[in-house]
Amino acid sequence: MTNFLYFTLGLVAILVSSLRWLRVAQREHYLPKSTCTFAIRWWRSDRENLAIFVIGFGALLLSLFFAFGLVVTAFVALIAPRGLTIRGRTSKLAWTRRLKTVMGTSTLCIAIFIIAASLADYGPHAAGVAALLLPAFVDLALWILLPIENALAGKYVKEANKTLSRVNPIRVAVTGSYGKTTIKGYVHHLAASTKSVIASPASFNNSAGLSRAVNENLSSATEVFIAEMGAYGPGEIRALCEWVKPSISILASIGPVHLERFGTLDATVKSKAEIFENSDIAIINIDAYGLESVATALDEAGSKVIRCSAFDKSADVCVVAMANGLDILLNGELLLSALQFDGAPTNIACSVAAARALGVELSTITNLLPTLPVAEHRKQIDVSPSGVTVIDDTYNSNPAGANAALETLSSLDAPRKVLVTPGMVELGKVQGIENRKFGERAAQIVDDFLVVGGTNRAALEMGARTGNTRILHMETRSEAVRWVRNTLVAGDAVLYENDLPDHYF
Repeated sequence: MTNFLYFTLGLVAILVSSLRWLRVAQREHYLPKSTCTFAIRWWRSDRENLAIFVIGFGALLLSLFFAFGLVVTAFVALIAPRGLTIRGRTSKLAWTRRLKTVMGTSTLCIAIFIIAASLADYGPHAAGVAALLLPAFVDLALWILLPIENALAGKYVKEANKTLSRVNPIRVAVTGSYGKTTIKGYVHHLAASTKSVIASPASFNNSAGLSRAVNENLSSATEVFIAEMGAYGPGEIRALCEWVKPSISILASIGPVHLERFGTLDATVKSKAEIFENSDIAIINIDAYGLESVATALDEAGSKVIRCSAFDKSADVCVVAMANGLDILLNGELLLSALQFDGAPTNIACSVAAARALGVELSTITNLLPTLPVAEHRKQIDVSPSGVTVIDDTYNSNPAGANAALETLSSLDAPRKVLVTPGMVELGKVQGIENRKFGERAAQIVDDFLVVGGTNRAALEMGARTGNTRILHMETRSEAVRWVRNTLVAGDAVLYENDLPDHYF
């Protein structure tokens, strides 16, 4: 009977804990290894969580001699890691078909493990192992299901391929480490006044999202389809291009975004450049790391290349930041001067190049440039009812964009300037360095520096201490927002730079 109670307690711990780790898997797009990666981060996030894990694991080992240790292990699996809640504050579980499949598969794996252990009279101990190391079973399920999910997604891709072939719009593909969504919106804005244009919505930039965008939105009247393409590794953009078949492709930027997956910037360049393999026209930001070489190689291969720059006035399209605004040059000739718009010059240059490649008249482009849209949560500026200027850059997580947002905050005539940020993630080995540099720059601009969470706390605070800014630590973004609302007054300004879901610590 005692073993039955221990076994039951282990099963309860497995059930409850699975909700925590399934949520992490869902937020990380069901990528194998991601659940264990976050589990390790959480258990190592502070001394308390590490101590709790050691206690739980130690109790599991002791349970081989004193069965009561299983109670301790189950309790640890139920309540920890501290800070990673079951329900979640920002990212609750969505019970999709895929999540249910992952849960069922991981449950099956656990059941097989426990049954096998029970044959050797270690059933309760196996339940304890599964409860404490549940992320490994979730990742195992993700590995098992990956080829099946790819096959299921394939039927939607085939349908989208048929739709594209039938409608046959001009297809524009956009990729880059950052700026993809912004450029997609710019090109849509410049072309939509004279053509029927459909762009992939939000951040639908993988196979599932793009096939859905095509299947749900394209009609016989569609003349242009703009596809944003993202990637976590080599071959992914190539796979998208095989069925989207873009004739115009844009490579906007190269930076350390997702560097923990790509490994190096050179690997990022190679992976992103896959977008040009079958395109008729290549639009390239030659200011970005490694992309001048890509442009030269495409030139030598006989491709039509449109070079874009924020500095090189000999480029095909150059957008230069001047004291009175942005000057836009086309083939060395001034197209528009003193454009008043707070946007990355190379994003504008690539968009102008794409509009021209689509046949949009120069007069139309110049008329529409002053009204380029601002992508949602990307350096959006608003004034709150209390009179505080709010810069919402919460969908940005790259060094270039973060620095640009800081410049926008710096340019405001505000008596008190505040930065709220958890820092930048997925930057691989340079994550600490980049967050420290960001902290150093921010310390020269802001009066109050609110560091949210613990993921980048040490690096941000190390950088911020080089200036005179006041550093405040906030456990959650909600806590930081309350501080801002209770502290700032009319005329003050706050920048919300990046936001992380709560499966980050």
